[in-house]
Amino acid sequence: MEFDLSPLWISLKTSGIATCITFFIGIAVARWMLGYRGKSRALIDALLISPLVLPPTVVGFLLLLLLGSNSPLGQLLKQLGITIIFSWVAAVITATVVAFPLMYRTCLGAFEQIDPNILCAARTLGASEGMVFWRVTLPLAYRGIVAATILSFARALGEFGATLMLAGNIPGQTQTMPIAIFFAAEAGDMTQALVWVLIMLAISLCAIATVNFWSESQIGVRSQTTEYIRQNTPLGKQATDRNILLTPSSSLCVDIYKQLSSFPIALNLTAEGEALGILGASGSGKSMTLRCIAGLETPDRGHISLNGRVLFDSQLCINIPPCQRRIGFVFQNYALFPHLSVKQNIAFGVRNLPMTEQNCLVAAEISRMQLQGLENRYPHQLSGGQQQRVALARAMVTQPETLLLDEPLSALDTHLRSQMEKQLVETLATYDGVTLFVTHNLEEIYRVCKNLLVICDGKAIAYGDKQAIFARPANYAIAQITGCKNFSRAHAVSPYQIEAINWQCTLNIIEPIAESLAYVGIRAHQLMFSKNQNQENTFPCWLAQTSETPHRMTLYLKLHAPPTQPNDYHLQAELFKEQWAILKDTPFPWHISLDPLRLFLMTEN
Repeated sequence: MEFDLSPLWISLKTSGIATCITFFIGIAVARWMLGYRGKSRALIDALLISPLVLPPTVVGFLLLLLLGSNSPLGQLLKQLGITIIFSWVAAVITATVVAFPLMYRTCLGAFEQIDPNILCAARTLGASEGMVFWRVTLPLAYRGIVAATILSFARALGEFGATLMLAGNIPGQTQTMPIAIFFAAEAGDMTQALVWVLIMLAISLCAIATVNFWSESQIGVRSQTTEYIRQNTPLGKQATDRNILLTPSSSLCVDIYKQLSSFPIALNLTAEGEALGILGASGSGKSMTLRCIAGLETPDRGHISLNGRVLFDSQLCINIPPCQRRIGFVFQNYALFPHLSVKQNIAFGVRNLPMTEQNCLVAAEISRMQLQGLENRYPHQLSGGQQQRVALARAMVTQPETLLLDEPLSALDTHLRSQMEKQLVETLATYDGVTLFVTHNLEEIYRVCKNLLVICDGKAIAYGDKQAIFARPANYAIAQITGCKNFSRAHAVSPYQIEAINWQCTLNIIEPIAESLAYVGIRAHQLMFSKNQNQENTFPCWLAQTSETPHRMTLYLKLHAPPTQPNDYHLQAELFKEQWAILKDTPFPWHISLDPLRLFLMTEN
């Protein structure tokens, strides 16, 4: 008797169509779930993957309830002359339902592995959500998508229980290979059952081998896309005329409120052409502020405008997407596109310009950032410093109206950091837009920025000229954030004298004493050693311990009496090693002078 191959063709056809359906629906649902943060997310996810964990007969029974002739949907289909139960269409439906969870969950896992800052970077470079998905998300997740497709096909191919309940066993129509195996074995035809088992085993092993091949392949696909298409977006329209992007009177106005888990961000500031440095402890809201300005996060309420153009207004229900804000963002972790070369990364933000102009702008930034010879390398082939320079070039090539720098030099070595800082200062000197510069390096921010914004727990506690803030911090928090190491509780004893309680001394001061006086402070490098014991605010001191850097010494000093242990000290003094070489051989006690002009009086908060 001739061997009937129809179960093979039915299985391949059913699984192929089911895989095509799950491919598009699974990717779409995974992309939606990636951005969905509603309270019912866990429930929706459980429902979507339930066919993977439920017994096939349960899935088949639920499909019978949904599509059976007694169900509302079944009645509607019957009126339209459509029959699904015990048809080949039913086999496709069951294969699709059981294969969908594998496609959806594997794709979602692949999407979740992508650094969110990479997607944010694409948005700030003018890419729409569709382009971000097509040009960034899919290329980075393609290996997971390929694996999901193969696994979904294998799952659809092996479906038995639900298919038998919904489509039945109709030879030549709905009899798939798993059903043929079951009925052949039930009839005692073990040879025929074994043939089908071997065929399915061969197909399954091929699927597993293919998945393993993709899993072990080199991370990062080499993009083959060389065609740049002009997009009908505000960026594409504005970028054709480089002269209208920036204005001499660039200004950024921010007045926002956003509740975080531990504290709210409530900021009101106006920044103009001069670079504005933002200082604050880790977790104080600095980076979140930048993300709100860029449109990557949405404030709960408030207003943001750039050069008179409203970017966000909660009352007017305005929230311009990141791709239209004309804002350059340099992320702390670089956020380079790993599937694009250095040249392609830099060109991403100007992809809508003619190729000749693209090449000219990219070449200028490559030269400016000292990236010659690295144009065709990929991010994983670069050092941290090189990656940071590529990120800065990528942001600057678009000539944004505002440049947001989140620790832009933190990954560079000392030599390159100095070079890049100098280059950054020169670049910002000719940049007409607004610059916000976040860093923890006090010396760096002092050299780069003219004005400072000091943030503590989401609130601006100081805003203005850097010299005034460093010379006269108004309260303890500002002084601490700006690097002051010497504090003492204080109270007034006369109009021109205060008692420094922790230092156990009385100090003459010059500035008026406010009723809210709480602390007195002086910076470590402003302490002076004196040979004149009678000099104003001069006290005997002894050395408790030292700390050394390549060029400086930090001395931990106790006033009035020798220390009893290394941590028994009142003040820290910093001096160059040349000064230390002279001082260290001087017998104790030394005499330290607290210049009244250098002392600053502070409130509690």
